[in-house]
Amino acid sequence: MLGSRQRESNKSEMELFPKVLCGWSWEENKLFELALAVVDEQDPDRWEVVASMIGGKKSAEDVKKHYVILLEDLQCIESGQFDYQIGEAQSCTLHWTDEDHNLLGENIN
Repeated sequence: MLGSRQRESNKSEMELFPKVLCGWSWEENKLFELALAVVDEQDPDRWEVVASMIGGKKSAEDVKKHYVILLEDLQCIESGQFDYQIGEAQSCTLHWTDEDHNLLGENIN
């Protein structure tokens, strides 16, 4: 599990680049990732549900495009076309934290 110090470090790094992937903030990206983890891929309203969980600032179409970009980026990384290493790679396992749950819950309503 990432400790609060590690999460703060990651957030600080992301704050250096406040807008990521076509105007998505660090927080929006985090909510996007969390929403993808809990919304069923087979849900016909998947993109609308994910958009609402992000806080309603992004449309379902924005969310779907962001997902396609994510898949393309992953494909580049996995094929070796993109070297993401900035320093030494660290292995870690991410676990759902109370903070993640609360952050997601705040944006569902």
